[in-house]
Amino acid sequence: MRHFSLTLSYDNLDAVQAAGNRTLRTLAERIRHLSSEIRELEKLLTAAVAETAPRLLGLYGVGHDSAATLLIAAGDNPDRLTGEAASAALCGVNPVERSSGKTQRRRLNRGGNRQANAALFRIALTRLRADPRTRAYVQRRTTEGRTKREILRCLKRYIAREIFGILRAIVSPAVT
Repeated sequence: MRHFSLTLSYDNLDAVQAAGNRTLRTLAERIRHLSSEIRELEKLLTAAVAETAPRLLGLYGVGHDSAATLLIAAGDNPDRLTGEAASAALCGVNPVERSSGKTQRRRLNRGGNRQANAALFRIALTRLRADPRTRAYVQRRTTEGRTKREILRCLKRYIAREIFGILRAIVSPAVT
């Protein structure tokens, strides 16, 4: 077995430093290029979503990335958008009974499109931070004895219900 050792001296220290600087410069150029490419793609995505679903972008907390994710989820499965419950199941926000004995509880469905579920979660968090109506809703549900997890589940279901009407008109106009 051969062992290699690198002995650093002042002569090759400059070469190592030059190689490190070159590597950092190359990485910085790549980051700059990829960042500009991301900005270009975001502009295209925003324009496409604004053309397809301007009402969806008009909802509070819905950005172009979340709107695109929801459009993709609905577009992949237009036959499944038969009602609000089916739409909620598609996004994985339909309630699932988790009761035992005298305790009546529900939890979120672990199935469905996880990206759509994450988009609804981002919308819910945005509304929780800044929307006065949502904050009042959370305050009211908290005084009723709901946990934060239950409130978030209800809020995501409400947002899914709100978005369903818009998506249904876009994805499958024949469905009523």
